[in-house]
Amino acid sequence: MDVRRRDQSLVDYLDHLRVERGLTENTLEAYGRDLRKLEEFAGKRPLLGLKQRDLTEFVSHLRERGLGPRSQARAIHAVRGFYRYGVREGLIDGDPMENLKAPRAFQALPRYLTPSQVEALLAAPDVSRPLGIRDRAILEVMYATGLRASELIGLRGESVDMGLGIVRVFGKGRKERLVPLGTVAREWVERYATEARGLLTKGRSAPTLFVNHRGRTLSRMGLWGIVRRHAVTAGVERILTPHVLRHSFASHLLERGADLRSLQAMLGHADISTTQIYTHVTRERLRQLYDEFHPRA
Repeated sequence: MDVRRRDQSLVDYLDHLRVERGLTENTLEAYGRDLRKLEEFAGKRPLLGLKQRDLTEFVSHLRERGLGPRSQARAIHAVRGFYRYGVREGLIDGDPMENLKAPRAFQALPRYLTPSQVEALLAAPDVSRPLGIRDRAILEVMYATGLRASELIGLRGESVDMGLGIVRVFGKGRKERLVPLGTVAREWVERYATEARGLLTKGRSAPTLFVNHRGRTLSRMGLWGIVRRHAVTAGVERILTPHVLRHSFASHLLERGADLRSLQAMLGHADISTTQIYTHVTRERLRQLYDEFHPRA
C-alpha cells in the first residue's frame, strides 16, 4: 500500500464520519488532528499496515511528547475508530488496536454557577435596548434548556413551540431531542421576537432565531462574547463560558431531584456515563453544604 492510498484511507474514513455518522465540522477537525499524530509517527509506513507492537510504540510516543492522559485518550480513541473502520470495510484482516487500552483520563468536575450567580447573570443585560432583550432571551434559554453553544446559535424560530413550551433540538449526529422551555424563558423569547428581532434584522429574513447586531446568524465567538460581557457585569467572569451555563442547568436539576435518565435525554448524551459526572458535582455540593452548616462538621 503506497502513501497516496494510506492518505486516501484517512480521507475516506473522515468522509464516513461526516456523511454516515453525521459528526460536526469541529469534531471532524479534532479527529483529523489526532490522526495526523499517527501519520507523523508512522512516517512512510502505511497506516493500515501497522501492527500492534507499532501502535504500542505510538502510545508511548504520545506520552513522550508530553501529552496529558486526556489528550492521549482522545488520540487513541480516534485511532481505534480508524482501524475498526478498516476492519469493517475489509481493508485489513484484524484490528491491531483490539487489546490496547488508553491511559485513564482524569475527569475534572465541571464548573457551574450557584443559583444566586445565575440570577445576577440573567439580570445583567440592559433590556431597555433591543440587543439587551436579545441577550436576556439567549441567557434565559441557555440556562432553561442546557443547550450546547452550537445548538443555541443554530436554533430556528419554528423549533420553539411556544404553546407547549418545548424546544426541538438537533444535536450531535443530527439527533433530534425535545427539551422543555420554562415559563420565564418563554416570556423572554416572546418579547425578543416581538420587540427586538425585527429591529435587528431590519425586515430581512434570517434562518435562525437569534441574530447578531447586523441581523445575521450569531457565530460561536459572538455568543461567547455575549456571555463573557454579561459575566463581567455579574461578577462571574473568571468562571463563566457558554458551556458553564449547560453545566449549571444540569447540576441544578440534579440538586433538586431530577433523575439521571431524564437529564441524559435533555442534554442529548448518547451514553449515560457522560451524564453521571454531574452526580459527582452534587456530591461535592452536598459535602460543602454539610461542612458549612452542620454543627458537628
